[in-house]
Amino acid sequence: MDWLMSFFPMGLQHYFLGGVIIGLGTALLFVVTGRVGGMSTVFSSTWSFLVQRPFFQQPRFVHSRHWRLVYALGVLLGAVVWWIGAAGGAVQTTSVPTWQLLVGGFLVGFGARLGNGCTSGHGICGLGSLQLPSLLAVLTFMATAFVTANVGARWFA
Repeated sequence: MDWLMSFFPMGLQHYFLGGVIIGLGTALLFVVTGRVGGMSTVFSSTWSFLVQRPFFQQPRFVHSRHWRLVYALGVLLGAVVWWIGAAGGAVQTTSVPTWQLLVGGFLVGFGARLGNGCTSGHGICGLGSLQLPSLLAVLTFMATAFVTANVGARWFA
């Protein structure tokens, strides 16, 4: 068990609590509204306010953009509550260069669009509703992440 705790030096409790809260939140959204709360669609529907290109003006984005924007604000508010409560308002820093964060963000966004969804849509909502395409997507995400993390750790070390 010590080997497991070496990966989680601050304990597992907050990961468990976060998972339970995310699961309850997405389940509540689905039970109350019948809607699935994936973040890549939130991103696209938010852009529909600003970009008039046909892709962003699809009815599925335009007709759902208001509730999805509220959903995204709830995610941000949850992060602020955690930052103030659990982190005590301490500034979080990273040694990762800004350009790598930007490239990584672009690749994640491109992958979410290419995979027709993101880890929140497929991993939380799709797996929760036993969707086989979501299982395949999550396995692909995770395999790619493991390879990227290990190759990246050797390449940028």
